[in-house]
Amino acid sequence: MKRNVLIIGAGGVAQVVAHKCAQHAVEFGDIHVASRTVAKCHAIVRSVREKGHLPAGAVLKAHALDALDVQATINLIKRTHSRIVINVGAPFVNMAVMSACIATGAAYIDTAIHEDPLKICEAPPWYDNYEWKRRAECEKAGVTAILGAGFDPGVVNAYARLAKDAYFDKIDSIDIIDVNAGEHGRYFATNFDPETNFREFTGKVWSWQNRKWTENKMFEIRKEWDLPLVGKRTTYMTGHDEIHSLARNLDVPDIRFWMGFGDHYIKVFEVLNNLGLLSEQPVRTAEGLEVVPLKVVKAVLPDPASLAPTYTGKTCIGDLVRGTKGGKTREVFIYNIADHKQAYEEVGSQGISYTAGVPAVAAALLVANGAWDVRKMVNVEELPPLPFLELMHGLGLSTRIRDEAGDRPLTGVAPERASVPHRDERVAETV
Repeated sequence: MKRNVLIIGAGGVAQVVAHKCAQHAVEFGDIHVASRTVAKCHAIVRSVREKGHLPAGAVLKAHALDALDVQATINLIKRTHSRIVINVGAPFVNMAVMSACIATGAAYIDTAIHEDPLKICEAPPWYDNYEWKRRAECEKAGVTAILGAGFDPGVVNAYARLAKDAYFDKIDSIDIIDVNAGEHGRYFATNFDPETNFREFTGKVWSWQNRKWTENKMFEIRKEWDLPLVGKRTTYMTGHDEIHSLARNLDVPDIRFWMGFGDHYIKVFEVLNNLGLLSEQPVRTAEGLEVVPLKVVKAVLPDPASLAPTYTGKTCIGDLVRGTKGGKTREVFIYNIADHKQAYEEVGSQGISYTAGVPAVAAALLVANGAWDVRKMVNVEELPPLPFLELMHGLGLSTRIRDEAGDRPLTGVAPERASVPHRDERVAETV
């Protein structure tokens, strides 16, 4: 049964989601894009049409919407007859959009954890602060709510579940590694919304170690990894959404997140932070104007979507999992390689947006066909991973496995036996 889709947001990730939904309009039905800045929604619609991704007769419309206005969102869901809402707006709107979905019965999908604009790095596990408090409400209403269905969180959660199901009897540790080996040519820019980006790094770094929450400072712990295709890269342990659900849903003693940063990024970040320019708390200027320093920095930095035309290089994101299988210790790296230039050529967005947007559409397709329409709130690792990963492969993001047997694409319903060929090795062939 077709289910109309409402996409909330109009940034680079929303553009990817709109293109990919349009390519699957036969499965979905009508597609709608909504944001406070309706001009950006119209630009996304034009981009989809110019790329020829919308089938003849399919519907793709733009709408103005303040997603913090729950009633306005309810009205738009009803007016568009949308049954799936893909929320790729700012993380501050998550709870409002979820409320509208519960009220209308529409399925809810997001790609990041909810945040309060006046709070940074709340007590772990983060999902306990907002989303998980509404699990009973979702289940009572029979509403499917899939949390964190981007890449990280999202795909890396599915990788962890796949490792548990297929590659290990017991997992000792999961190290999630996110490296962007691309170049955008600007003096300084963030790959997604600067406000959201900086908020990840100005608070405490929470990791799950020895089955307890462990606190560190940002850029305190570094590690170099030798990764497929992108080579040796320096990363820093940081806090991230997926740790907070994996720690509860999987029986693993150590779960850490590592993100790659160059020296230049760290230097600029530390200057901005030390000056107080990354604060989320309002200050008053000498002229009596109240401003939020972080929002001012966001206003002067490049729009992440503007980086796409000249972005080159690749990303490497995956889970390095250690444990035992059949009484023997083993190490498996489950990962994806994405290409910035290829992403731009296909959908007009850079690779970071592509890796976040494609999984959300795969999740929506699984809700539409019933496989993931669970009528309750779940994190991605609570769902069967293979249908998700196989769908993503067809959408443009392939998964690879590196272990003692070598490096190969993930194939088939039995990963250890590799029995079903992939449809598209566009990126994998370059590894």
